[in-house]
Amino acid sequence: MAEFTERKRWVFLGLPFTFTKYIIKDNILTIDSGLFKKVENDCYMYKVQDVELVTSFAERIVGIGTVVCYTGDTTHPKLILSHIKNAKAIKDFILEASEQARMKRRTLNTLDIGAGIDDLDGEDLN
Repeated sequence: MAEFTERKRWVFLGLPFTFTKYIIKDNILTIDSGLFKKVENDCYMYKVQDVELVTSFAERIVGIGTVVCYTGDTTHPKLILSHIKNAKAIKDFILEASEQARMKRRTLNTLDIGAGIDDLDGEDLN
């Protein structure tokens, strides 16, 4: 079982002086944030639909990046792991782990393209 634990960092020198921690496991992604008011947000890997890596020029200079996870989670449909080290490896891990979790649960992701039952060849099927 692989696991990543990473802290949100400042873009300035990539220093981890924040109170946000990301824990990425095979089956769950957890964002733990806050100092006085702690907030813990979890998302099961099978709900992750797509993953994106974004690196600004400043982030590339200090060797960090931002991973954006698009999920089917109701509380956070877009999870952002901001300014983390090993961003490419973490993005690849999340992508692979989410696919494995969907296969394990036999879950299928579908998209709503807005086509209703009335839109089929202009015929009303009711």
